[in-house]
Amino acid sequence: MGVFVERTSQTEPLPAGLYIVATPIGNLGDITMRAADILARCDGVACEDTRVTGKLMKHLGLSKPLWRYDDHAGEKDRARLVASMHDRAVALVSDAGTPLVSDPGYRLVNDCREAGIAVTTLPGACAAVAGLTLSGLPNDRFLFAGFLPSKYKARKDVLEELGGIDATLVFYETGPRLLKSLAAISEVLGARDIAVGRELTKLHEECRRGLPDGLVAYYETHPPKGEIVLMIGPADPDMVQHDVDALLRNAMGQMKASQAAASVARMTGSDRKALYARALELKNQ
Repeated sequence: MGVFVERTSQTEPLPAGLYIVATPIGNLGDITMRAADILARCDGVACEDTRVTGKLMKHLGLSKPLWRYDDHAGEKDRARLVASMHDRAVALVSDAGTPLVSDPGYRLVNDCREAGIAVTTLPGACAAVAGLTLSGLPNDRFLFAGFLPSKYKARKDVLEELGGIDATLVFYETGPRLLKSLAAISEVLGARDIAVGRELTKLHEECRRGLPDGLVAYYETHPPKGEIVLMIGPADPDMVQHDVDALLRNAMGQMKASQAAASVARMTGSDRKALYARALELKNQ
């Protein structure tokens, strides 16, 4: 079966509206033909950083008005941008990857829909999906959860909340914070299978697999740089009961059985009543 590719002239006017355009996450060769066409024919580009997008436009040999639109943009900025789309074609890009994935672009999309403005999406590079495919971790079910919090307690709370989900967890992370995140995973989730995707699609791309403590030891002597996708494999079913018992025993060393059951329920997603019954069994052993 042949593949149909719709071709348009770069001089043909682009209908007014919002065009969500995925851009490369590192290798500029990953720009799609359709994305390049839309960027060539749009009236302007809304972007996080005009300097970053300017480099991509220069690579494509294009010159368009660049309007800064990031998480610091206020309602008035968004309203002006939406109003312009009644008679202009505006491309929305992020610094890298697919807009609206871990950025505030959804507000712009919502406002466009409320204003009756056409919204078109152009799929392409996405660091979370690229990291997942490279990791070898189970990918039939996965949860993308953005960036882990920078504060210790908040980071621990998020891991306790999501750790019981039967899916691979996908986070974005930075080099300077990676060691703290790996240490928190070890403390909260134990010996989970971890993958660290770094500098994806770039010259020094790597994806390193291991247990949290082993990865901590490695990155202590090889300080990580660049953009990172941090992936946590689901719990091994054979280890779940052992882990639950260990968690309950540890918690009961600091609190009542009922409180321990509630704490472990939040951490693992298990039924609180069943955990309380198990906590009483362990207490009487």
